[in-house]
Amino acid sequence: MKIGLIRKENTTEAWSVCTIETFVEKVKRESKGKYISRLREELPSMQGTKGSFAYIGKIPRVYPVAEFRRMPDGGRKFKRYNGIVVVEVNCLSGMAEAEHVKQQVSLLPQTYAAFVGSSGRSVKIWIRFSLPDGSLPETEELASLFHVQAYRLAVQCCQPLIPFPITLKEPSLDQNFRMTLDEAPYYHPDAPSFCLEQPLSVSDGNSFREQQRTEENPLGRMDLTYDSYHTLTVMFQSALKRALDIVGNWHRGNDLAPVLAPLAGECFKSGIPEEEAVYRTLRHYYEYKDEVGIRATFRNVYAEMKGFGSRPSITREQDTALRLEDFLKRRYVIRFNSVTDGLEFRERNSIRFSFRPLDKRARNSIAIHALKEGIQAWDRDIDRFLNSESIPMYNPVEEYLYEVGEWDGRDRIRELADKVVCRHPHWRDLFYRWFLSMVAHWLGRDKQHGNATTPVLIGPQGFRKSTFCRILLPPELRFGYTDSLDFSSKRDAERYLGRFFLVNLDEFDQISVNQQAFLKHLLQKPSASIRKPYGTNILEMRRYASFIATSNHSDLLTDLSGNRRFICVEVTQPIDTNITINYSQLYAQAVHAVMHGERYWLDDTDEAILKESNEEFRQVSPLEHLFLSRFSVASLEEEDGEWMMAMDVFNHLQAGTREKLPIGKVSHLGRLLKKWNAPHKRWGKGSLYYLKKQ
Repeated sequence: MKIGLIRKENTTEAWSVCTIETFVEKVKRESKGKYISRLREELPSMQGTKGSFAYIGKIPRVYPVAEFRRMPDGGRKFKRYNGIVVVEVNCLSGMAEAEHVKQQVSLLPQTYAAFVGSSGRSVKIWIRFSLPDGSLPETEELASLFHVQAYRLAVQCCQPLIPFPITLKEPSLDQNFRMTLDEAPYYHPDAPSFCLEQPLSVSDGNSFREQQRTEENPLGRMDLTYDSYHTLTVMFQSALKRALDIVGNWHRGNDLAPVLAPLAGECFKSGIPEEEAVYRTLRHYYEYKDEVGIRATFRNVYAEMKGFGSRPSITREQDTALRLEDFLKRRYVIRFNSVTDGLEFRERNSIRFSFRPLDKRARNSIAIHALKEGIQAWDRDIDRFLNSESIPMYNPVEEYLYEVGEWDGRDRIRELADKVVCRHPHWRDLFYRWFLSMVAHWLGRDKQHGNATTPVLIGPQGFRKSTFCRILLPPELRFGYTDSLDFSSKRDAERYLGRFFLVNLDEFDQISVNQQAFLKHLLQKPSASIRKPYGTNILEMRRYASFIATSNHSDLLTDLSGNRRFICVEVTQPIDTNITINYSQLYAQAVHAVMHGERYWLDDTDEAILKESNEEFRQVSPLEHLFLSRFSVASLEEEDGEWMMAMDVFNHLQAGTREKLPIGKVSHLGRLLKKWNAPHKRWGKGSLYYLKKQ
């Protein structure tokens, strides 16, 4: 893989080619002229002026996306596609923020390189992509289509990791930037590539340039972006109403002849084409047997009259509504995201292929643009349209799952589970069931129960447990991942159930005993009950969230009865996250299994396995330690045992320690004794347990 460096001096170009490894080494050490350092020193003084850097021609431009061949006429010809997508973060305050960006993107296994830009206030991020078989598009046309889609996915995957907005640029094979200086660039030569199918065309959601229209008349904009049929319907009905007012006392079933001439005249003045007017008249009155006479009447009226379209039949309010609808559909792509429960938009005729929240600032901008086009619409008119059924619903997770294609039969879910090396003999199958359950709940297959099962990855720091959790989601859905669940706000925590697809309970062992009960409630809750700000009604939000957890310590389970909800595995070596995952086939397998009725929940056998395997990860409380140091469970055959109440045992333990034991621990002690299968019998004052003092 080679990249090009081109330096322009006056009208000539100086070409050079080097490998990625050589380029990274060049970035670390500046040339003798120190042109980049000079540029960084002079940039602050040049801001807001027309000044330029005198040695800008000495700094070459880097072309990493593709390799080009120099032509005899001085031009460039495509030679080879490298599969590298360049994502830029600009307008940073300085090196501190740039280093933070580099640190964050290093969490993504597919990050090939990241380094500070030539200005010292930007970061260039390289992400690798490839086809499912590991190859790359060979022709320039296929590479261009592939690169557009890859750029979109790279932005979607990087943006959740970076606290600063990514600078969107139109993706092209000749994308380039100035040579830079970074003494400590991030470079991962073995970075895996994102797997991407070869697109055959650029979809509407990825269009970067769209045709603009200047036609004022709605009838002149009869294309896919405007519902001309609806417009003509409104205009015809308004013309018909005026004609009926002219005729007076006329009812359906009477002779149609008195209505035809006034109707033709109103259609003519409204600007409705003759054939369209005839067609709608025939459909409205079902007078197909008299089609010849109706056509003759309209032909004569249209021939006699002058001033076609001089008097629109629609009212001013109707005209405003139609113009506003046309404006919004022509300038923007708007949708309602049912997961985030909010409106999203994207400008047409721009490189903004990603959707943004339609907040108050964006609404005001839309209103101003409408006024500039001469549309007399108020803010409330725009809000009415945006909050109507004219805006289509959009569910990102369902859309992704229904477009993954057919499964090829390869078991990729268990292969992914094998990346977690552990001693648990049933890990592969348990992870498989959990993964199916996650997808099944995304598809809405089980609305009565939540996905209560939670894998818990236990191992030292640096074993890439959190990275593994993050790469479980495809780039398109990675905005639905979070590792910052806040237990202090129960309302916000319940919102997470409907807002996120995968919640990582990072540092699971730090969840306090008091929070465990609420966590248990969240895991099994089938929906989220929320109340919107300033609202009065309690709304049921569909649950999408599944849970996974990580921990550095093994003694983390405290609930005596809830251990069946956790799949605890001790990771014995660092997880291999430097892998290329074919997400389409990974989730196609899950969708295929769920749709064909395969079990995605844990049965009694699975839960028995979990209860037994999780015992080694259970946290032994101080009360247990104290009990085991003073007592043991006796069998009925042992004569030195005695029958004791839990309260008696508690008082004995309290007498032997300086610490004050809370009285509420009596019931906890009783549950422990039953868990240990201590012989017990009912007594008038409670339960008696057969124990032996040490």
